[in-house]
Amino acid sequence: MHPVIAIPADSLTTPSAAINLNQADYSPHMIKNALIACKAVPIVLPFPEVDDAVTPLVDHYIGLFDGLLLPGGPDIDPTLYGEEPIPELGAVIYPEDRFEVALVRKAIAAGKPLFAICRGMQVLNVALGGDLYQDLVTEDPDSRIRHAQAASGQYPTHHIKTMADSRLKMLLGERVYVNSRHHQAIRRVAPSLKVTAVAEDGVVEGVESRDSHQLVGVQWHPENLWETQPSQLDLFADLVARAIAHAQ
Repeated sequence: MHPVIAIPADSLTTPSAAINLNQADYSPHMIKNALIACKAVPIVLPFPEVDDAVTPLVDHYIGLFDGLLLPGGPDIDPTLYGEEPIPELGAVIYPEDRFEVALVRKAIAAGKPLFAICRGMQVLNVALGGDLYQDLVTEDPDSRIRHAQAASGQYPTHHIKTMADSRLKMLLGERVYVNSRHHQAIRRVAPSLKVTAVAEDGVVEGVESRDSHQLVGVQWHPENLWETQPSQLDLFADLVARAIAHAQ
């Protein structure tokens, strides 16, 4: 079986001559390549611009895939977790956030397995009732590691520690060297999630379901590392395995 893995589209907001100066939905090539390497069939789900289209589109999408992968991307609109934006907040795309929160909730209710990367892990946390640091440097006095690395994304820059009895420890080991391209992070963890990896300054680097193997999230970008760190591909292979098990 080759399970279908859905990837919510990000939005190219700057004009591009390649598409006649229009905006466009897109998905990262590295994620597509990782899923194909794991014998999955990736599909990309564009988001609607208008609120009335969210529920009908999500209801239709949910039957098209076996597993859901939430990729990285821009900052998340803080009004979705009850806050107003601080000056350090980056660009947000509210229709994208609104759609992904609805999609995540529907997928979880349907029992679909999910793997979330960076922003995706933050969306997962918000969808389940948690919240975020809008900006680590200004809001988390204990943050002392550079989480928005200057190095190119394919290079790891800091270590994380996985927790005992976690899926992340089973897949990657206890101490992992990862890349880091974020300035937001999980603050209050959603009740149905547990922290399964942290950076040395305590920033949340991994979460999983409390009572099942349905949900796995990481704060780093394994899609940029798996070609030089083969164990990072195991995160994608794990999603594919969980999707096959759910489909059967």
